[in-house]
Amino acid sequence: MIPQIKKILYATDLSKNSSYAFLYATDIARRHDAKILILHAIEPIPPYAESYTGMTDEMKRKQQEETAEEIKKHLQDFCKKAEAQIGPPCVELVSKILIPRGHPPEAILNAADEEGCDMIVLGTHGKGFLTHAFLGSVSSAVLHRTRKPVFIIPLPPEKTAIDWDGI
Repeated sequence: MIPQIKKILYATDLSKNSSYAFLYATDIARRHDAKILILHAIEPIPPYAESYTGMTDEMKRKQQEETAEEIKKHLQDFCKKAEAQIGPPCVELVSKILIPRGHPPEAILNAADEEGCDMIVLGTHGKGFLTHAFLGSVSSAVLHRTRKPVFIIPLPPEKTAIDWDGI
């Protein structure tokens, strides 16, 4: 028996074409009456370089809050345009936005486990050399290290009709 899909983790790098993969996540969520958790991992600054930034823990926390607010704003604007193509609802499908600090593959895998997600949706640029000829390094790492279903969407090289920035 195939397990039910009730929680979908959608991981994004916030690139212009990342919205393309979000359309797939919303379609899957609508078909399965599921909720979407959006994750954007912030790469940590290496300790040796952190002293040069002068960022305090409070400044880092504020940056995370600002990023979350920016994602929420873009999500609402994006959903207004996306609903013209995919129909409503869009914003209502998103139950949570996660912005952890950490290496993206680990952040994605940890969130999928901690939040009890049933599947992971992410886009790939397919950049890299030889080992990442068909998958990006993040999507490849996630795919090879999880037991959850992973839906990897090849992102188009050209700008898509709907994007986070084109609102």
